[in-house]
Amino acid sequence: MTQREELATVLDRLAVDAVVTGYAVAVDDADWAGYRALFTPGGRADYRTAGGIEGPAAEVADWLAETMRLFPVRQHLIVNRRLRLEHHGGGPGDRAALRADYVNPMMFDTPPEGTTADDGPRRPAEPNFMTGGRYAFGLVRTEDGWRISSVVVQEKWRRTTL
Repeated sequence: MTQREELATVLDRLAVDAVVTGYAVAVDDADWAGYRALFTPGGRADYRTAGGIEGPAAEVADWLAETMRLFPVRQHLIVNRRLRLEHHGGGPGDRAALRADYVNPMMFDTPPEGTTADDGPRRPAEPNFMTGGRYAFGLVRTEDGWRISSVVVQEKWRRTTL
């Protein structure tokens, strides 16, 4: 690979990383327009192993918007990213696959004992719902940069304490 090809590969790696980080931030911040913008027009998301749905990213974003209301406090940590970039004749290609582990601590929005929901949300001292697993992202280069063509969640564990 030439220096120019190596530089293009590094730039692609950084751009893909930014998309995956943007995905986590969009979900954590309830930025559903931002979530949708990370996907290709035909992009799909599959949350079935976590008790969710599979379908077009826009429909899944609507489902997430409703479901995540149960968890006003959430933080996705996406780690151990393993990126495979497609190459053509030594040069960068237009497709990528990224597998990454995640840990997702969240808090249910429930009122404390002896109060009602009207008294305001309870903020537990520690997460009372945690899940972990692996993401499989498919990404493609578009005119607007790298976008997610698919994401599949493989939940491996969860812990709930109330």
